[in-house]
Amino acid sequence: MSTLHVVTGAGPVGWTVATRLAERGDTVRLVTRSGSGPDHPAIERLRVDVAVAGALDDVLTGAAAVFHCTHGSAYAAAAWRRELPSTEAAVLDSAGRAGAVVVFPESLYSYGPVDGPITEDTPRNATTGKLGVRTDLLRARERSATATVSVAASDFFGPHVLMAHGGERMISTLLAGRKVRVMGALDVPHSFTYVPDLAAAMIAAADDRSLWNTVLHAPTGPAVTQRQLVRAFADAAGIADPAVGVLPGWALRTIGRVHAPTRELAETLYQFERPFVLDSTRSERLLGLAPTPLPEAAAATVAWWRERRATATAVGSGGGHH
Repeated sequence: MSTLHVVTGAGPVGWTVATRLAERGDTVRLVTRSGSGPDHPAIERLRVDVAVAGALDDVLTGAAAVFHCTHGSAYAAAAWRRELPSTEAAVLDSAGRAGAVVVFPESLYSYGPVDGPITEDTPRNATTGKLGVRTDLLRARERSATATVSVAASDFFGPHVLMAHGGERMISTLLAGRKVRVMGALDVPHSFTYVPDLAAAMIAAADDRSLWNTVLHAPTGPAVTQRQLVRAFADAAGIADPAVGVLPGWALRTIGRVHAPTRELAETLYQFERPFVLDSTRSERLLGLAPTPLPEAAAATVAWWRERRATATAVGSGGGHH
């Protein structure tokens, strides 16, 4: 008997979790507003608005776990505050009725600015803006009668990761032969989490009841500088000497005074202006997992971007998908 799992959202995390579950022989119901997602015989794609209370009730019949991977309609504190708490409450209620655990991918925002490596014991009590919304969500999960696991990750990179520091701005620019401009600082250590490692951790946590009702850290490799991350992608792409520059924090903060999206981005600049290191050693031990080595992760990421570019070129010139 294959186990039934429900995944909400088909962004990089939802897509990767759904694919991994299907590849190991589980049955997956992938729920989005648009019906999008990976094409796999074990994945049933459904159009459901998970923000509506009770909308998941029928979908969750017989499900062991829900992987809640949707995000806000905009990268802005106001949108998050308006949408995320009520959506999570609806998902938790439906999961509770179905007896399913809910697994959440989580950011490091609730830790706020920190000194030294972030461990699972570091206090999660940031209060302002988007950071405060994440803190409130974690507290609501703690209070919920439904079993939950939150798996916190640092900035993403990997296949399907588009809008991210280690995504489009870095790799697409690199492959186009243009200068990569990073935010904050070039040579300060920063943790980056490979999305397949986060997905593996979320699945392992759902499988192990002893880890329910905890906050774990996704297996994340040693912190690297943004210059080193660009270099890893360049090596994977066979680019000898990538041009790299920096968008200084003061410039972004100045633009942010008149440009709201830049202001939202500037809120987390502290993560890129001084060391920002995620320690996942304890969670790795509990999960029995280790992070993918950076050269291997960078190679898979660059290969995915190259295929995406080739497909876009083929479609643009009148060719079909391969």
